[in-house]
Amino acid sequence: MTQAGEDGTLDHRGELVPTLTKASSKVRLDALMSVPQPRWDRAIPGSPGWTKLAFVLLRIVARGQFKSLTSEGLDRLDHDRGAMCCAWHVNALMDPLSIMLTHPSHFVIGGRHDLVTRPILSFWTRRMAVQPVVRKAELLRGGFSQEEAQNLNGRTLLNIARGISHGHGSALFPEGTAHDEAHMIRLRTGPMRTVLAAAAIAHVEGRPLPHLVPVGLHFRVRHHFRTDAHVEYGDPIPVKLDDIPADLLAAVKRNDWSEPPAEAVTALRDTLTPRLRRLTPDLVTWDERRALHALAHVRARRQHRPLPDWKSEVMAARAERDALRPAEDRALEAIVPEPLSSPAIDAADALARRLEAHGLDGRDLDATARGLRRNTPTATLGGLARMALFLPLLPVFLLSMGIQSTLGYVKGNSTDEGVDARTTYHFVFALFASMIVWPLVAGGLAAGAYVGGLFDQTGFPEISAILAIPLCFPLFVLSGWSFASAWDGWVVLRGGLRRSRLRRRHAEALSAELGALHSVLDE
Repeated sequence: MTQAGEDGTLDHRGELVPTLTKASSKVRLDALMSVPQPRWDRAIPGSPGWTKLAFVLLRIVARGQFKSLTSEGLDRLDHDRGAMCCAWHVNALMDPLSIMLTHPSHFVIGGRHDLVTRPILSFWTRRMAVQPVVRKAELLRGGFSQEEAQNLNGRTLLNIARGISHGHGSALFPEGTAHDEAHMIRLRTGPMRTVLAAAAIAHVEGRPLPHLVPVGLHFRVRHHFRTDAHVEYGDPIPVKLDDIPADLLAAVKRNDWSEPPAEAVTALRDTLTPRLRRLTPDLVTWDERRALHALAHVRARRQHRPLPDWKSEVMAARAERDALRPAEDRALEAIVPEPLSSPAIDAADALARRLEAHGLDGRDLDATARGLRRNTPTATLGGLARMALFLPLLPVFLLSMGIQSTLGYVKGNSTDEGVDARTTYHFVFALFASMIVWPLVAGGLAAGAYVGGLFDQTGFPEISAILAIPLCFPLFVLSGWSFASAWDGWVVLRGGLRRSRLRRRHAEALSAELGALHSVLDE
Protein backbone atom coordinates (compact mmCIF):
# COMPACT_ATOMS: atom_id res chain seq x y z
CA MET A 1 0.00 0.00 0.00
CA THR A 2 1.34 3.44 -0.94
CA GLN A 3 0.86 6.71 0.94
CA ALA A 4 -2.44 8.53 0.39
CA GLY A 5 -2.79 12.31 0.50
CA GLU A 6 -0.52 15.21 -0.41
CA ASP A 7 3.16 14.25 -0.35
CA GLY A 8 4.82 16.65 -2.82
CA THR A 9 5.77 13.99 -5.38
CA LEU A 10 6.88 15.53 -8.70
CA ASP A 11 7.06 14.12 -12.21
CA HIS A 12 9.94 14.53 -14.66
CA ARG A 13 8.66 18.02 -15.56
CA GLY A 14 8.79 19.13 -11.95
CA GLU A 15 4.98 19.21 -11.72
CA LEU A 16 2.97 17.71 -8.87
CA VAL A 17 1.54 14.32 -9.78
CA PRO A 18 -2.09 13.55 -8.81
CA THR A 19 -2.69 12.93 -5.13
CA LEU A 20 -3.47 9.34 -4.23
CA THR A 21 -6.80 8.66 -2.56
CA LYS A 22 -7.27 5.89 -0.02
CA ALA A 23 -8.69 3.66 -2.75
CA SER A 24 -5.99 4.29 -5.35
CA SER A 25 -3.21 3.83 -2.77
CA LYS A 26 -4.22 0.20 -2.25
CA VAL A 27 -2.21 -1.89 -4.71
CA ARG A 28 -3.13 -5.52 -5.40
CA LEU A 29 -1.07 -6.74 -8.33
CA ASP A 30 -2.39 -10.31 -8.19
CA ALA A 31 -5.98 -9.07 -8.48
CA LEU A 32 -5.06 -6.78 -11.36
CA MET A 33 -3.34 -9.53 -13.33
CA SER A 34 -6.37 -11.81 -12.90
CA VAL A 35 -8.81 -9.38 -14.55
CA PRO A 36 -10.82 -11.19 -17.29
CA GLN A 37 -9.69 -10.43 -20.82
CA PRO A 38 -12.12 -8.92 -23.36
CA ARG A 39 -13.35 -11.06 -26.23
CA TRP A 40 -13.47 -9.83 -29.81
CA ASP A 41 -15.44 -12.70 -31.36
CA ARG A 42 -18.71 -11.11 -30.22
CA ALA A 43 -20.34 -7.70 -30.25
CA ILE A 44 -19.85 -7.09 -26.51
CA PRO A 45 -16.26 -7.37 -25.18
CA GLY A 46 -17.35 -8.33 -21.66
CA SER A 47 -20.01 -10.76 -20.50
CA PRO A 48 -23.01 -10.07 -22.80
CA GLY A 49 -25.67 -10.78 -20.20
CA TRP A 50 -24.05 -8.87 -17.36
CA THR A 51 -23.09 -5.96 -19.64
CA LYS A 52 -26.64 -5.58 -20.98
CA LEU A 53 -28.03 -5.72 -17.44
CA ALA A 54 -25.46 -3.16 -16.31
CA PHE A 55 -26.48 -0.73 -19.06
CA VAL A 56 -30.18 -1.13 -18.24
CA LEU A 57 -29.39 -0.26 -14.63
CA LEU A 58 -27.06 2.58 -15.63
CA ARG A 59 -29.78 4.17 -17.76
CA ILE A 60 -32.33 3.82 -14.97
CA VAL A 61 -30.05 5.56 -12.47
CA ALA A 62 -28.89 8.18 -15.00
CA ARG A 63 -32.50 9.18 -15.62
CA GLY A 64 -32.75 10.08 -11.95
CA GLN A 65 -29.25 11.53 -11.64
CA PHE A 66 -29.39 14.00 -14.54
CA LYS A 67 -32.16 16.45 -15.27
CA SER A 68 -31.12 16.19 -18.92
CA LEU A 69 -28.44 14.19 -20.74
CA THR A 70 -28.12 15.18 -24.40
CA SER A 71 -25.54 14.63 -27.11
CA GLU A 72 -24.62 15.90 -30.55
CA GLY A 73 -22.09 15.13 -33.26
CA LEU A 74 -22.52 11.37 -33.55
CA ASP A 75 -23.45 11.87 -37.20
CA ARG A 76 -19.87 13.06 -37.81
CA LEU A 77 -18.45 9.64 -36.89
CA ASP A 78 -17.92 6.62 -39.11
CA HIS A 79 -19.41 3.82 -37.05
CA ASP A 80 -17.84 1.14 -39.25
CA ARG A 81 -14.47 1.84 -37.66
CA GLY A 82 -13.28 1.97 -34.07
CA ALA A 83 -13.24 5.19 -32.08
CA MET A 84 -10.91 6.36 -29.34
CA CYS A 85 -12.92 9.03 -27.52
CA CYS A 86 -10.82 11.59 -25.61
CA ALA A 87 -12.29 14.15 -23.22
CA TRP A 88 -11.21 16.36 -20.37
CA HIS A 89 -11.75 14.87 -16.92
CA VAL A 90 -13.59 16.95 -14.31
CA ASN A 91 -16.38 14.70 -13.04
CA ALA A 92 -14.84 11.35 -12.04
CA LEU A 93 -16.94 8.36 -13.18
CA MET A 94 -19.65 10.61 -14.58
CA ASP A 95 -17.30 11.45 -17.46
CA PRO A 96 -16.94 7.94 -18.97
CA LEU A 97 -20.54 7.09 -18.13
CA SER A 98 -21.82 10.13 -20.04
CA ILE A 99 -19.90 9.01 -23.12
CA MET A 100 -20.86 5.34 -22.83
CA LEU A 101 -24.55 6.17 -22.39
CA THR A 102 -24.68 8.38 -25.50
CA HIS A 103 -22.34 6.54 -27.90
CA PRO A 104 -23.94 3.67 -29.89
CA SER A 105 -20.90 1.33 -29.78
CA HIS A 106 -20.07 -1.14 -27.05
CA PHE A 107 -16.93 0.06 -25.34
CA VAL A 108 -13.78 -1.68 -24.26
CA ILE A 109 -13.02 0.15 -21.05
CA GLY A 110 -9.78 1.11 -19.35
CA GLY A 111 -9.60 2.84 -16.00
CA ARG A 112 -7.71 3.46 -12.78
CA HIS A 113 -6.49 0.22 -11.24
CA ASP A 114 -8.74 0.34 -8.15
CA LEU A 115 -11.89 0.15 -10.30
CA VAL A 116 -11.35 -3.61 -10.58
CA THR A 117 -10.41 -4.18 -6.92
CA ARG A 118 -13.02 -2.20 -4.97
CA PRO A 119 -15.75 -4.19 -3.21
CA ILE A 120 -19.05 -4.46 -5.12
CA LEU A 121 -17.81 -2.20 -7.94
CA SER A 122 -15.26 -4.83 -9.00
CA PHE A 123 -18.03 -7.43 -9.43
CA TRP A 124 -19.38 -5.37 -12.32
CA THR A 125 -16.17 -3.98 -13.77
CA ARG A 126 -14.70 -7.47 -14.10
CA ARG A 127 -17.79 -8.76 -15.86
CA MET A 128 -17.65 -5.80 -18.22
CA ALA A 129 -13.95 -6.61 -18.86
CA VAL A 130 -12.69 -3.25 -17.59
CA GLN A 131 -8.91 -3.15 -18.02
CA PRO A 132 -6.80 -1.60 -15.21
CA VAL A 133 -4.25 1.14 -15.81
CA VAL A 134 -1.36 2.10 -13.53
CA ARG A 135 -0.77 5.85 -13.54
CA LYS A 136 2.51 7.63 -12.99
CA ALA A 137 1.05 8.75 -9.66
CA GLU A 138 1.22 5.16 -8.39
CA LEU A 139 4.48 4.30 -10.12
CA LEU A 140 6.44 7.26 -8.72
CA ARG A 141 5.26 6.51 -5.20
CA GLY A 142 6.45 2.93 -5.34
CA GLY A 143 3.11 1.21 -5.67
CA PHE A 144 4.45 -0.75 -8.64
CA SER A 145 7.86 -1.52 -10.01
CA GLN A 146 8.70 -0.15 -13.45
CA GLU A 147 8.53 -3.66 -14.91
CA GLU A 148 5.18 -4.48 -13.28
CA ALA A 149 3.64 -1.22 -14.47
CA GLN A 150 4.94 -1.71 -18.02
CA ASN A 151 3.62 -5.29 -18.16
CA LEU A 152 0.18 -4.36 -16.82
CA ASN A 153 -0.22 -1.18 -18.86
CA GLY A 154 1.15 -2.86 -21.97
CA ARG A 155 -1.44 -5.61 -21.67
CA THR A 156 -4.23 -3.12 -20.98
CA LEU A 157 -3.33 -0.80 -23.86
CA LEU A 158 -2.98 -3.75 -26.23
CA ASN A 159 -6.41 -5.07 -25.19
CA ILE A 160 -7.99 -1.65 -25.68
CA ALA A 161 -6.20 -1.24 -29.00
CA ARG A 162 -7.40 -4.64 -30.19
CA GLY A 163 -10.96 -3.76 -29.22
CA ILE A 164 -10.81 -0.47 -31.11
CA SER A 165 -9.34 -2.25 -34.14
CA HIS A 166 -12.40 -4.54 -34.15
CA GLY A 167 -14.72 -1.52 -34.41
CA HIS A 168 -15.52 -0.97 -30.74
CA GLY A 169 -15.36 2.37 -29.00
CA SER A 170 -13.24 3.32 -26.02
CA ALA A 171 -12.87 6.38 -23.82
CA LEU A 172 -9.60 7.46 -22.25
CA PHE A 173 -8.85 10.75 -20.56
CA PRO A 174 -5.45 12.07 -21.64
CA GLU A 175 -5.08 14.34 -18.61
CA GLY A 176 -4.63 11.16 -16.56
CA THR A 177 -6.62 12.31 -13.53
CA ALA A 178 -9.83 14.12 -12.65
CA HIS A 179 -9.28 17.73 -11.59
CA ASP A 180 -11.02 20.95 -10.54
CA GLU A 181 -9.62 23.37 -13.11
CA ALA A 182 -11.73 25.29 -15.64
CA HIS A 183 -9.21 24.38 -18.34
CA MET A 184 -7.38 21.25 -19.41
CA ILE A 185 -4.20 20.26 -17.63
CA ARG A 186 -1.21 18.70 -19.40
CA LEU A 187 -2.14 15.83 -21.70
CA ARG A 188 -0.52 12.42 -21.33
CA THR A 189 0.09 10.21 -24.36
CA GLY A 190 -1.75 6.99 -23.46
CA PRO A 191 -4.73 7.49 -25.81
CA MET A 192 -2.50 8.46 -28.72
CA ARG A 193 -0.24 5.44 -28.25
CA THR A 194 -3.27 3.18 -27.99
CA VAL A 195 -5.02 4.42 -31.11
CA LEU A 196 -1.78 4.07 -33.11
CA ALA A 197 -1.52 0.46 -31.96
CA ALA A 198 -5.20 -0.03 -32.84
CA ALA A 199 -4.53 1.32 -36.31
CA ALA A 200 -1.62 -1.10 -36.73
CA ILE A 201 -3.79 -4.06 -35.71
CA ALA A 202 -6.63 -2.94 -37.97
CA HIS A 203 -4.26 -2.61 -40.94
CA VAL A 204 -2.65 -6.01 -40.35
CA GLU A 205 -6.06 -7.69 -40.08
CA GLY A 206 -7.60 -5.82 -43.01
CA ARG A 207 -10.10 -3.60 -41.19
CA PRO A 208 -10.71 0.17 -41.45
CA LEU A 209 -8.28 2.30 -39.50
CA PRO A 210 -9.80 3.82 -36.34
CA HIS A 211 -10.08 7.51 -35.57
CA LEU A 212 -9.46 9.71 -32.56
CA VAL A 213 -12.58 11.56 -31.40
CA PRO A 214 -12.38 14.71 -29.23
CA VAL A 215 -15.37 14.84 -26.89
CA GLY A 216 -16.66 17.85 -24.99
CA LEU A 217 -18.26 17.08 -21.63
CA HIS A 218 -20.42 19.91 -20.31
CA PHE A 219 -22.07 19.80 -16.87
CA ARG A 220 -24.08 22.77 -15.64
CA VAL A 221 -22.85 22.25 -12.06
CA ARG A 222 -20.88 19.03 -12.05
CA HIS A 223 -21.26 18.25 -8.33
CA HIS A 224 -25.03 18.86 -8.15
CA PHE A 225 -27.75 16.24 -8.15
CA ARG A 226 -30.12 16.67 -11.14
CA THR A 227 -27.71 18.81 -13.11
CA ASP A 228 -27.82 19.12 -16.90
CA ALA A 229 -25.22 17.31 -19.01
CA HIS A 230 -24.34 17.63 -22.68
CA VAL A 231 -21.90 15.41 -24.60
CA GLU A 232 -20.40 16.96 -27.72
CA TYR A 233 -18.62 14.71 -30.22
CA GLY A 234 -16.15 16.73 -32.28
CA ASP A 235 -14.81 16.11 -35.75
CA PRO A 236 -12.81 12.85 -35.71
CA ILE A 237 -9.06 12.90 -36.28
CA PRO A 238 -8.09 10.14 -38.74
CA VAL A 239 -5.07 7.94 -38.13
CA LYS A 240 -3.08 7.58 -41.35
CA LEU A 241 -1.14 4.52 -42.41
CA ASP A 242 1.98 6.68 -42.73
CA ASP A 243 1.82 7.32 -38.97
CA ILE A 244 2.31 3.62 -38.17
CA PRO A 245 5.95 2.45 -38.02
CA ALA A 246 7.04 -0.93 -39.36
CA ASP A 247 8.20 -2.24 -35.98
CA LEU A 248 4.74 -1.58 -34.49
CA LEU A 249 3.13 -3.51 -37.35
CA ALA A 250 5.54 -6.37 -36.71
CA ALA A 251 4.85 -6.32 -32.96
CA VAL A 252 1.08 -6.55 -33.29
CA LYS A 253 1.44 -9.49 -35.65
CA ARG A 254 3.14 -11.25 -32.71
CA ASN A 255 0.34 -10.09 -30.37
CA ASP A 256 2.94 -8.02 -28.55
CA TRP A 257 3.13 -4.39 -27.45
CA SER A 258 5.65 -2.03 -28.96
CA GLU A 259 5.84 1.66 -28.13
CA PRO A 260 4.97 3.86 -31.13
CA PRO A 261 7.65 6.42 -32.02
CA ALA A 262 7.55 9.61 -29.98
CA GLU A 263 7.24 11.75 -33.12
CA ALA A 264 3.99 10.09 -34.21
CA VAL A 265 2.55 10.17 -30.70
CA THR A 266 3.44 13.83 -30.18
CA ALA A 267 2.05 14.85 -33.57
CA LEU A 268 -1.27 13.18 -32.78
CA ARG A 269 -1.39 14.78 -29.34
CA ASP A 270 -0.64 18.20 -30.81
CA THR A 271 -3.49 17.73 -33.29
CA LEU A 272 -5.89 16.71 -30.53
CA THR A 273 -4.98 19.45 -28.03
CA PRO A 274 -6.47 22.55 -29.74
CA ARG A 275 -9.57 20.66 -30.87
CA LEU A 276 -10.24 19.33 -27.40
CA ARG A 277 -9.53 22.68 -25.76
CA ARG A 278 -12.24 24.28 -27.86
CA LEU A 279 -14.75 21.75 -26.50
CA THR A 280 -14.01 22.77 -22.90
CA PRO A 281 -14.55 26.11 -21.13
CA ASP A 282 -10.76 26.71 -21.44
CA LEU A 283 -10.82 29.49 -18.87
CA VAL A 284 -8.68 30.49 -15.92
CA THR A 285 -11.43 30.08 -13.31
CA TRP A 286 -14.99 28.85 -12.99
CA ASP A 287 -15.93 32.46 -12.17
CA GLU A 288 -15.03 33.36 -15.76
CA ARG A 289 -17.30 30.57 -16.97
CA ARG A 290 -20.21 31.90 -14.93
CA ALA A 291 -19.57 35.40 -16.30
CA LEU A 292 -19.60 34.11 -19.89
CA HIS A 293 -22.90 32.32 -19.33
CA ALA A 294 -24.45 35.41 -17.75
CA LEU A 295 -23.24 37.49 -20.69
CA ALA A 296 -24.65 34.95 -23.15
CA HIS A 297 -28.06 35.04 -21.44
CA VAL A 298 -28.23 38.84 -21.46
CA ARG A 299 -27.18 39.10 -25.10
CA ALA A 300 -29.67 36.42 -26.14
CA ARG A 301 -32.53 38.22 -24.39
CA ARG A 302 -31.55 41.51 -25.99
CA GLN A 303 -31.86 39.76 -29.36
CA HIS A 304 -35.26 38.25 -28.37
CA ARG A 305 -33.97 34.67 -28.61
CA PRO A 306 -33.63 33.35 -25.05
CA LEU A 307 -31.52 30.24 -24.62
CA PRO A 308 -33.95 27.32 -24.27
CA ASP A 309 -31.68 24.56 -22.96
CA TRP A 310 -28.23 23.68 -21.65
CA LYS A 311 -26.80 22.86 -25.08
CA SER A 312 -27.71 26.28 -26.49
CA GLU A 313 -26.29 27.94 -23.39
CA VAL A 314 -22.96 26.11 -23.81
CA MET A 315 -22.72 27.14 -27.46
CA ALA A 316 -23.65 30.77 -26.75
CA ALA A 317 -21.05 31.02 -23.98
CA ARG A 318 -18.43 29.53 -26.31
CA ALA A 319 -19.25 32.13 -28.94
CA GLU A 320 -18.68 34.86 -26.34
CA ARG A 321 -15.36 33.31 -25.33
CA ASP A 322 -14.13 32.93 -28.91
CA ALA A 323 -15.05 36.53 -29.67
CA LEU A 324 -12.87 37.68 -26.79
CA ARG A 325 -10.02 35.23 -27.37
CA PRO A 326 -9.70 33.64 -30.83
CA ALA A 327 -8.63 29.99 -30.68
CA GLU A 328 -5.68 30.47 -33.02
CA ASP A 329 -4.04 32.85 -30.54
CA ARG A 330 -3.37 30.02 -28.04
CA ALA A 331 0.01 28.24 -27.98
CA LEU A 332 0.02 24.47 -27.48
CA GLU A 333 2.47 24.73 -24.59
CA ALA A 334 0.32 27.23 -22.69
CA ILE A 335 -1.57 25.12 -20.15
CA VAL A 336 -3.30 28.00 -18.37
CA PRO A 337 -5.13 30.35 -20.77
CA GLU A 338 -4.96 34.11 -20.63
CA PRO A 339 -7.69 35.73 -18.50
CA LEU A 340 -10.57 37.21 -20.45
CA SER A 341 -10.58 40.97 -20.44
CA SER A 342 -13.22 43.36 -21.75
CA PRO A 343 -15.75 45.82 -20.32
CA ALA A 344 -18.54 43.34 -21.13
CA ILE A 345 -16.93 40.44 -19.28
CA ASP A 346 -16.15 42.66 -16.30
CA ALA A 347 -19.77 43.80 -16.08
CA ALA A 348 -21.02 40.24 -16.59
CA ASP A 349 -18.71 39.01 -13.84
CA ALA A 350 -20.22 41.41 -11.32
CA LEU A 351 -23.71 40.27 -12.32
CA ALA A 352 -22.78 36.57 -12.22
CA ARG A 353 -21.26 36.91 -8.75
CA ARG A 354 -24.41 38.58 -7.48
CA LEU A 355 -26.60 35.82 -8.90
CA GLU A 356 -24.26 33.04 -7.72
CA ALA A 357 -24.27 34.38 -4.16
CA HIS A 358 -28.03 33.83 -4.10
CA GLY A 359 -28.02 30.43 -5.83
CA LEU A 360 -29.19 31.87 -9.16
CA ASP A 361 -27.81 32.21 -12.68
CA GLY A 362 -28.61 33.75 -16.06
CA ARG A 363 -31.75 31.65 -16.48
CA ASP A 364 -33.33 33.66 -13.68
CA LEU A 365 -33.34 36.93 -15.63
CA ASP A 366 -36.58 38.19 -17.11
CA ALA A 367 -37.34 38.42 -20.83
CA THR A 368 -35.69 41.83 -21.17
CA ALA A 369 -32.70 41.03 -18.91
CA ARG A 370 -33.54 44.16 -16.91
CA GLY A 371 -34.57 42.29 -13.78
CA LEU A 372 -35.48 38.88 -12.41
CA ARG A 373 -38.31 36.79 -13.75
CA ARG A 374 -41.21 35.66 -11.60
CA ASN A 375 -42.62 32.17 -11.38
CA THR A 376 -45.72 31.89 -13.53
CA PRO A 377 -48.82 30.32 -11.95
CA THR A 378 -48.31 27.36 -14.26
CA ALA A 379 -44.73 26.84 -13.07
CA THR A 380 -45.73 27.16 -9.42
CA LEU A 381 -48.65 24.75 -9.75
CA GLY A 382 -46.47 22.36 -11.74
CA GLY A 383 -43.82 22.33 -9.02
CA LEU A 384 -46.41 21.74 -6.32
CA ALA A 385 -48.02 18.98 -8.38
CA ARG A 386 -44.70 17.16 -8.78
CA MET A 387 -44.13 17.24 -5.06
CA ALA A 388 -47.70 16.16 -4.31
CA LEU A 389 -47.50 13.23 -6.72
CA PHE A 390 -44.41 11.99 -4.90
CA LEU A 391 -46.04 11.93 -1.46
CA PRO A 392 -47.89 8.60 -1.95
CA LEU A 393 -44.58 7.03 -2.99
CA LEU A 394 -42.58 8.55 -0.12
CA PRO A 395 -42.83 5.43 2.12
CA VAL A 396 -41.71 3.26 -0.80
CA PHE A 397 -38.82 5.61 -1.52
CA LEU A 398 -37.68 5.63 2.10
CA LEU A 399 -37.74 1.83 2.22
CA SER A 400 -36.10 1.22 -1.15
CA MET A 401 -33.76 4.22 -1.53
CA GLY A 402 -33.37 5.74 1.92
CA ILE A 403 -30.20 3.86 2.86
CA GLN A 404 -28.50 4.41 -0.50
CA SER A 405 -29.41 8.11 -0.60
CA THR A 406 -28.06 8.68 2.90
CA LEU A 407 -24.82 6.77 2.27
CA GLY A 408 -24.28 8.49 -1.09
CA TYR A 409 -24.86 11.93 0.42
CA VAL A 410 -22.57 11.33 3.41
CA LYS A 411 -19.78 9.68 1.41
CA GLY A 412 -20.02 12.19 -1.44
CA ASN A 413 -19.64 15.10 0.97
CA SER A 414 -16.75 13.56 2.92
CA THR A 415 -14.66 11.84 0.24
CA ASP A 416 -10.96 12.63 -0.11
CA GLU A 417 -11.29 12.50 -3.91
CA GLY A 418 -12.49 16.08 -4.29
CA VAL A 419 -15.73 17.74 -5.32
CA ASP A 420 -15.50 16.09 -8.76
CA ALA A 421 -16.27 12.72 -7.13
CA ARG A 422 -19.39 13.90 -5.26
CA THR A 423 -21.99 12.85 -7.81
CA THR A 424 -20.03 9.68 -8.55
CA TYR A 425 -20.78 8.52 -5.02
CA HIS A 426 -24.43 9.49 -5.41
CA PHE A 427 -24.57 7.43 -8.60
CA VAL A 428 -22.58 4.45 -7.32
CA PHE A 429 -24.61 4.04 -4.15
CA ALA A 430 -27.91 4.43 -6.02
CA LEU A 431 -26.77 1.79 -8.50
CA PHE A 432 -24.85 -0.83 -6.56
CA ALA A 433 -26.33 -0.55 -3.08
CA SER A 434 -29.79 -0.92 -4.60
CA MET A 435 -28.80 -4.36 -5.87
CA ILE A 436 -28.35 -5.41 -2.25
CA VAL A 437 -31.10 -3.39 -0.58
CA TRP A 438 -33.91 -3.97 -3.07
CA PRO A 439 -34.07 -7.78 -2.84
CA LEU A 440 -34.02 -7.53 0.95
CA VAL A 441 -36.77 -4.91 1.07
CA ALA A 442 -38.88 -6.71 -1.55
CA GLY A 443 -38.46 -10.00 0.30
CA GLY A 444 -39.38 -8.37 3.58
CA LEU A 445 -42.50 -6.74 2.12
CA ALA A 446 -43.60 -9.99 0.49
CA ALA A 447 -42.98 -11.94 3.70
CA GLY A 448 -44.90 -9.40 5.75
CA ALA A 449 -47.82 -9.51 3.33
CA TYR A 450 -47.77 -13.31 3.41
CA VAL A 451 -47.74 -13.48 7.21
CA GLY A 452 -50.49 -10.88 7.34
CA GLY A 453 -52.68 -13.00 5.09
CA LEU A 454 -52.87 -10.49 2.24
CA PHE A 455 -52.24 -13.22 -0.34
CA ASP A 456 -54.73 -15.73 1.09
CA GLN A 457 -57.55 -14.61 -1.16
CA THR A 458 -55.52 -15.49 -4.27
CA GLY A 459 -55.70 -19.18 -3.42
CA PHE A 460 -51.94 -19.52 -3.96
CA PRO A 461 -50.41 -17.43 -1.17
CA GLU A 462 -46.90 -18.92 -1.43
CA ILE A 463 -46.68 -18.45 -5.19
CA SER A 464 -48.18 -14.97 -4.93
CA ALA A 465 -45.59 -13.98 -2.33
CA ILE A 466 -42.75 -15.17 -4.56
CA LEU A 467 -44.17 -13.35 -7.60
CA ALA A 468 -44.62 -10.17 -5.58
CA ILE A 469 -40.86 -9.84 -5.01
CA PRO A 470 -39.84 -8.99 -8.62
CA LEU A 471 -43.00 -6.90 -9.02
CA CYS A 472 -41.69 -4.60 -6.29
CA PHE A 473 -38.69 -3.56 -8.37
CA PRO A 474 -40.59 -1.41 -10.93
CA LEU A 475 -42.30 0.30 -8.00
CA PHE A 476 -38.90 1.05 -6.46
CA VAL A 477 -37.69 2.52 -9.75
CA LEU A 478 -40.84 4.62 -10.05
CA SER A 479 -40.36 5.96 -6.52
CA GLY A 480 -36.80 7.02 -7.40
CA TRP A 481 -37.87 8.77 -10.58
CA SER A 482 -40.77 10.39 -8.73
CA PHE A 483 -38.34 11.71 -6.12
CA ALA A 484 -36.21 13.22 -8.90
CA SER A 485 -39.31 14.85 -10.39
CA ALA A 486 -40.34 16.17 -6.97
CA TRP A 487 -36.83 17.56 -6.52
CA ASP A 488 -37.21 19.43 -9.81
CA GLY A 489 -40.51 20.81 -8.56
CA TRP A 490 -38.87 21.97 -5.35
CA VAL A 491 -36.07 23.64 -7.36
CA VAL A 492 -38.71 25.62 -9.28
CA LEU A 493 -40.33 26.84 -6.07
CA ARG A 494 -36.98 27.48 -4.38
CA GLY A 495 -35.85 29.53 -7.38
CA GLY A 496 -38.91 31.74 -7.04
CA LEU A 497 -38.18 32.29 -3.34
CA ARG A 498 -34.53 33.12 -4.03
CA ARG A 499 -35.43 35.62 -6.73
CA SER A 500 -37.96 37.25 -4.44
CA ARG A 501 -35.37 37.52 -1.67
CA LEU A 502 -32.81 39.06 -4.03
CA ARG A 503 -35.36 41.61 -5.27
CA ARG A 504 -36.20 42.62 -1.71
CA ARG A 505 -32.63 42.94 -0.45
CA HIS A 506 -30.51 43.98 -3.42
CA ALA A 507 -32.86 45.31 -6.09
CA GLU A 508 -30.93 48.55 -6.63
CA ALA A 509 -27.53 46.85 -6.82
CA LEU A 510 -28.83 44.22 -9.24
CA SER A 511 -30.48 46.87 -11.40
CA ALA A 512 -27.24 48.85 -11.49
CA GLU A 513 -25.21 45.78 -12.51
CA LEU A 514 -27.67 44.89 -15.26
CA GLY A 515 -27.73 48.49 -16.43
CA ALA A 516 -23.94 48.59 -16.59
CA LEU A 517 -23.86 45.44 -18.71
CA HIS A 518 -26.55 46.77 -21.06
CA SER A 519 -24.64 50.04 -21.42
CA VAL A 520 -21.52 48.17 -22.48
CA LEU A 521 -23.47 46.07 -24.98
CA ASP A 522 -25.12 49.21 -26.38
CA GLU A 523 -21.75 50.67 -27.36
